[in-house]
Parts: sequence; structure tokens; C-alpha cells
Amino acid sequence: MSRKALVVDDEKSIVKGLKFSLEQDDMEVDCAYDGAEALELAKTNKYDIILLDVMLPELSGFDVCQAIREFSNVPVIMLTAKGDDMDKILGLEYGADDYITKPFNILEVKARIKAIIRRAASVESMSEMVFGDLKINKEYRRVFVRDKEISLTSREFEVLELLAAHSGKVFSRDELLTDIWGDEYPGDVRTVDVHVRRLREKLESNPSEPRYVRTKWGSGYYFQA
Repeated sequence: MSRKALVVDDEKSIVKGLKFSLEQDDMEVDCAYDGAEALELAKTNKYDIILLDVMLPELSGFDVCQAIREFSNVPVIMLTAKGDDMDKILGLEYGADDYITKPFNILEVKARIKAIIRRAASVESMSEMVFGDLKINKEYRRVFVRDKEISLTSREFEVLELLAAHSGKVFSRDELLTDIWGDEYPGDVRTVDVHVRRLREKLESNPSEPRYVRTKWGSGYYFQA
């Protein structure tokens, strides 16, 4: 079954190049050239991946990503022409799973897409992990707190699943970055901090005093069952 992607950029040459390249890998590709059009397509179609430019007419890529996260966990890769680290971290704050800085190598883009889709679609076990009010369904990649489903991005789920599967084990930020994002990921450990903070905001009744995702000062993060 072919995968479906949404490519969003106001530079038509970039959209055309990405569309052509992804179609060579037998992906079905929809295109949008402004934020409002992208959001409407995301609401009315089911995508396996969204490539989303930061600087867009109508709505910014950050606004689009934030709006998408209200109804979907589809993996989102932000495309940014700026090299500023704060723009990259801001993209993650708004729910993006990854970012790529322009100009980019199309082979790198395709490798990132394949890795994210593979992780998002992987089913490691039929079982669930239950920790008090927290339930993690590994098959369907769903998380519930007090029977209310919590919307997590694919990367947030992977961080939680890894920590929960090794309850009590302390993972350094570098270890989490490598295990979740891979050896070739160009970002830094602040990416891990952003995802842990977002996890706490979504899971914990008091994020400043987390019950599940804890900090071992000077060492890293661990899951408290």
C-alpha cells in the first residue's frame, strides 16, 4: 500500500522537486502553497507524513502544526530556511517531529521520512503497559490518563514508551537523542528537553512535580512506575 504525503511550501520549485522525488518512491503526494490550504487538506485527508515550511502566507507553519496537533498525530517535518536554533526548537514546541534546514539534500529528506514513517507504523507488541492512571497501548500507539486519551506526537510517544519500558533506568539526554532520533540526527540535546517538557504538560496534573517522567539531576531522565 502506497504512502501519502502532504508537501507545503510557498516556493513552487521546492514543492515540485519534493513531489517528483517522493513520487519516485511510489508515494502519493498532495501539495499546498499557503498555511490555510495546508490545514484544510490535513483536516480532510489522511497522511502518513507532512512536510511543512515555516514561512507561509495566510498561516505560518508553526500555526498550522499547532492546529494539526489538535486533531491528528500525523508525523510533521518542518522545513526552515533559517539556521537559527530557536526556530528549530520552536517548531518542536508546536508539535513537529523533526526539522530540516534549507537548502537540503533530497536523499537526506527521504531518509528522514522513511525513518519517521517506519517508527510511527511499527508495532512491537500486542500488550499494554499500565501504571496506575496511565495506560500505554503499544500496538495502537495510544496513551490514556484516567481513561482520557492523550494526544502525543510520534516522537513524544517513543520517548514515553522507551522510558516506561525500562522503568527506573536513567537515560542521559544523549542516550535518548541517539535511541529516538538516531546517530545521524543533527540536532542537540535540547530537543530531548523540549519533548520531555511537552510530555509532562500532557501527562501530569502538576508538570512542575512530575509523577511519571522524572529528572535525575546531572544524569538524565527516568520513568517512575
